[in-house]
Amino acid sequence: MSDKITPFLWFNDNAEEAIDFYRSVFKNAKTYNVTRYGEGAPFPKGTLMSATFELEGQRFMALNAGPHFKFNEAVSFFVDCETQEEVDELWEKLTADGGEPGRCGWLKDKFGLSWQIVPRILGELMADEDPRKAQNVTQAMLRMDKIDIQTLKEAYSK
Repeated sequence: MSDKITPFLWFNDNAEEAIDFYRSVFKNAKTYNVTRYGEGAPFPKGTLMSATFELEGQRFMALNAGPHFKFNEAVSFFVDCETQEEVDELWEKLTADGGEPGRCGWLKDKFGLSWQIVPRILGELMADEDPRKAQNVTQAMLRMDKIDIQTLKEAYSK
C-alpha cells in the first residue's frame, strides 16, 4: 500500500548520500524504487536519479536534479519523540557533520533539511488547563535549543 501524499525532496547531486544518512539516523528505514541515470543524462551514468525511501513509516521521494532549488525552514519534519534519550540521539545524529542546531527543538541537517525534534510531553504540558503552568512550560521551551524534558517538568511544577 502506498501513501496518498509523499514528501518529495529535491537534491542537487547528493540524494543517495542523504538517503543513506537518514537510514542511519532512524531505526526503521527502507529504500524502494531506485532509478539511476543512463547515458546522455545530466548526471554521470549510474548516478541515482530518484528513489523512494521510508523513515519510521513515512515515505519520501528523493530526486537528484541539480542546484536549482534549496531547502528552507518553510517546510520541516516534525519527529514525535517519547523519551529524552530519543531526543538526544536524533539531535546528535541530525546535527552531526555540518548540521545546525536551532531554537525550540528545530535543527537543520547537513543537507539543509529542517527537522523538529520534539518530546511528546511538550505538547501535553503546553495544553494544560492551568494557563500558568502552560505558560511556564512555553517560556522554558523558548529558552532551549534541544528540548530537555526534565527542565520542562520543572517549569510545569513551579
